[in-house]
Formats: sequence, structure tokens, C-alpha cells
Amino acid sequence: MTTYLFEPPATPSIPVKGEAAGYPVVRIFCVGRNYAAHAAEMGVEVDREAPFYFTKNPQHTLHTGSTLPYPPGTENFHYEMELALTIGKPVFRASREEAAAAIHAYGCALDMTRRDLQLVAREKQRPWDLGKDVEGTAVFAELTPAAEMGELGPQRIHLEVNGEVRQDATLADLIHSCVEVVMDLSKFYHLAPGDVIMTGTPAGVGPVVAGDRITGGIDGLAPIALTIGEAE
Repeated sequence: MTTYLFEPPATPSIPVKGEAAGYPVVRIFCVGRNYAAHAAEMGVEVDREAPFYFTKNPQHTLHTGSTLPYPPGTENFHYEMELALTIGKPVFRASREEAAAAIHAYGCALDMTRRDLQLVAREKQRPWDLGKDVEGTAVFAELTPAAEMGELGPQRIHLEVNGEVRQDATLADLIHSCVEVVMDLSKFYHLAPGDVIMTGTPAGVGPVVAGDRITGGIDGLAPIALTIGEAE
């Protein structure tokens, strides 16, 4: 039996509708620029040929309803409302049918971002880690089994800051659908239970400050909320 020099962190999890057990988070993949209007507001071209990805440490998982201290090193901390999906069975080089069958559940998520650091890294053609892979910035609401969602497309995705609508779109606006994302990502990774994919954010991203309350939702899914706390 392996022993450790210190107690390793517990595996984070996301609650699942109708389940006593949570969904363990092993890896978090994120899709960049998957809504055309958001790509435009970020000043970049839309890549319709294939999705691209970045990752977040699973230990950065945070549950809806939490308070997240304003993070260090930034003066431009942004919200991004997203649809997350979870993988329910192993899949590699998936066909469309295999990819669809591998999707376990959907949920609301927030990809909180140190935008100023992300943009500096982008300008210097460096990785986005300091902007994206930030403690507590992968925020998840309760998951809903995929079978209960039906066909994706008409569902509204929206976000409010202090009650004011900032993002408002539909899942039909996704450039690469959830199934297409799973198909593509499975070309590069052996996807398996424990993998979470955040599918991108609509237009309307913007900054928040300490004291702001973020709320958001997607039709058919449990809503999400986050309060921004004072910097530590």
C-alpha cells in the first residue's frame, strides 16, 4: 500500500440530480471560442474547422452557491456562462453515435477568467494557464442526466450580474455541438468517466468585482450562482 508524505487532496465531485453519489471530477477540458459572437467580441476569427481546448485543474472545482474571493494578480476578472457535459463511458476515436452515447449528463457552469492575464499571454503566444487555470474558477451546478434534456438547441443560456442580464443566447448558437466536441476530443484523449467538458461561452462576457452576485441558467438544468468575495 502506498503511503504519502502528506494527505493528498480529496477528489472533487459534482452533485447529480436523483443520485446520492456525486460525479467525481478527474479532468476538466474547456472549449475556446465556441460561439461566433463571443469570438468577435474577443477580436478573433471563428475557427469552424475544429474546436480547440485548454484545461483546468480538477482541484479548482467549486459548487454553485459558493463565495469566491477575488483572485490575486488581476484587475479584470471575468465571468463566462457555459454548458458543461460529463462523460459516462470510455470512448476513443468516437463515431457520432458513440460520442452521443458517451455523454452522461449536462449542467450549468462558470469559467471564471483573469482576462487581463489571458490577453497578455495571447499577445505573446504563450499558454493561457495564468488566465484560465485559477483556483475556484470551475464552478458547477447540479448535473441533469442527458436523457432528461432531449435534443439540444433551443434552450436559452443566460447570465446575470446583480440581476442585470449580461449574456443571453441559445445552445443552437454553439459552433461545435456537444457530440462534435466529444468526437473531436476523443481523437486526442481516451475519454472516460470523470471527464468534464465545458463547451464555451456566448457573447457578453465582462468584469466583476467584490460584492457582485452572478446568477445564470440553461433551460432544463439546475441554475448556478456565485458571489465574488473580497480579495484575500
